[in-house]
Amino acid sequence: MSVGGLSKARLSRMNRIMTGHVERGEVPGIVTLVSRRGETHVNAIGVTTAGGDEPMRRDTIFRIASMTKPIAAAAAMILVEECRLRLDDPVDRLLPELANRKVLKRLDGPLDDTVPAKRPITLRDLLTLRMGLGHIMAPSSGFPIRKALDDAQLLLGPPHPQQLPPPDEWIRRVGTLPLMRQPGETWMYDLGLDVLGVLIARAADQLLDTFMRERVFEPLGMKDTGFSVPAEKQDRLPGCYVKNHKTGAFDGYDDAHGGEWTRPPAFPSAAGGLVSTVDDYLAFCQMMLNHGKHGRHRILSRLSVELMTTDQLTPEQKAEAELFFGDSSSWGFGMAVVTRRDDLSSVPGRFGWTGGFGTSAYSDPKEVMVGILMTQRLMDSPEPPPVFSDFWTSAYQSTDD
Repeated sequence: MSVGGLSKARLSRMNRIMTGHVERGEVPGIVTLVSRRGETHVNAIGVTTAGGDEPMRRDTIFRIASMTKPIAAAAAMILVEECRLRLDDPVDRLLPELANRKVLKRLDGPLDDTVPAKRPITLRDLLTLRMGLGHIMAPSSGFPIRKALDDAQLLLGPPHPQQLPPPDEWIRRVGTLPLMRQPGETWMYDLGLDVLGVLIARAADQLLDTFMRERVFEPLGMKDTGFSVPAEKQDRLPGCYVKNHKTGAFDGYDDAHGGEWTRPPAFPSAAGGLVSTVDDYLAFCQMMLNHGKHGRHRILSRLSVELMTTDQLTPEQKAEAELFFGDSSSWGFGMAVVTRRDDLSSVPGRFGWTGGFGTSAYSDPKEVMVGILMTQRLMDSPEPPPVFSDFWTSAYQSTDD
């Protein structure tokens, strides 16, 4: 048996299954990583460019979208531990744009038909996505609040980093709109994490990307992670694609050359703006599994990691967010947490999140295991595509103890 309790034959099975997704044209390329008890296996399959011949590499740099959220939550908890932020303090002190909130009486009502918020928004509300403003998980194209959010470029859907204004202007726009729900009442994806990014920068008195680089990326050795890809590394950035179900072809979403991640954005998105590699993201996941420690660096205390990875939602809030969680998981700080076992990979206590650009990463304290999947195909819906479920099934079936 290997030191990590992984089966060589079963890891080969996983590689064959992942290769099948590429050969069937479901994704142009894949990088997978499974790490358990210090033993790490990585496979790079397929190509970086749809229709091209440049092979996928272990050090390929991916747009990780919402896999940014757990890292942003960790950055916020660093400031909590330094008492520069407090979980239940109003954010108004640093974000005066969000003081004296009004709340819509009806989600489909006019923007001026409001009641006062029952209490201020707190840091805990941002980390748990319960600030009261976010995506509406129902047909809503005719709602005035939906039009206002679209007009203000506050909920763009898949990230477009070059289309957003600088943080001060962005948060000003947020402050012009009423909340959809009372603070703390409802889980709503995912604007709260972008508000969190503005809060972190103001609390730290640094640009968000500077703070995250100095306090998270550099101590963890995450040398290829950031909000853009520098010129000397852009040959490792693949194109990003949407599957055209009418033609079967891959339509380009963001180009590898001159695309939106090839230069720093005005607004570094804490909800979905980072790029990274499987090895960089493993360093973050391993730090979380190690209760906040990485080598000689302690990023967070054990208690902060435990808090971040604890279910923070009420049963009613989870029910409203069933599209994202089903009935076997919930939300901690900036990430999902598994609460009940209902399939091979849903081990209670497992935590992590997926990215809408085709990425997924979870850490499992019980199995002492990290799995990371990186592709360059956008997800079609909140339901994970087959390559996701096949990866996680394959990763867990590879255990041999």
